[in-house]
Amino acid sequence: MHAAVIVFPGSNCDRDLAVALKAAGAKVSMVWHKDTSLPDGVDLIAIPGGFSFGDYLRCGAIAANSPICRAVVAHGEKGGYVLGICNGFQVLTETGLLPGALLRNAGLKYICRPVGLRVETTDSPYTARYSDGQEITIPIAHHDGNYHCDADTLAQLRGENRVAFRYVDTPNGALDDIAGILSPNRRVLGMMPHPERMAEPAHGGTDGAPMFAGLVDDLVSA
Repeated sequence: MHAAVIVFPGSNCDRDLAVALKAAGAKVSMVWHKDTSLPDGVDLIAIPGGFSFGDYLRCGAIAANSPICRAVVAHGEKGGYVLGICNGFQVLTETGLLPGALLRNAGLKYICRPVGLRVETTDSPYTARYSDGQEITIPIAHHDGNYHCDADTLAQLRGENRVAFRYVDTPNGALDDIAGILSPNRRVLGMMPHPERMAEPAHGGTDGAPMFAGLVDDLVSA
């Protein structure tokens, strides 16, 4: 399985994400934001956390207009797998690959700590290694992680079982406690918490590792 990790000015979790994917058995290519195409044979695009372009304008808005994002959108629209974590989730909403927006945290403060998440669906390659309703601990590190969308979109996310993760105790005011959502075909996932920061024992826990292992296995067997 070949994964491409996109790197923007201000990305700071790109190498962490690459390490987690490699540990799960993926081949990883690092792709600079000014590139106009992806490497041959890419199965998964992974957009890491950080502060792309200093979070100016809106978080993820400038990154979403980088040359490489045309290829990211095309990959997602033709049914390719795309994972966006933290700033990556913000980028995915700005490109339109996922609905909604990430607003300023309700407390107007940056939050960086482990939080409890509840797995809301196992019907995706990202969550298949978990159990329905399983509670896991994954770190967050964001200032704009407050997920919001309109009432119709929320009803659609609920009705199509596309909420991947909810916060056990919402730290940022997110609508419906949403921490991560899936695209209609379940191949695009955006989430604010950082599973790559809880993927090996040295991190203090491995609750993020099943996501990467399940994703790699699913793509290898596809």
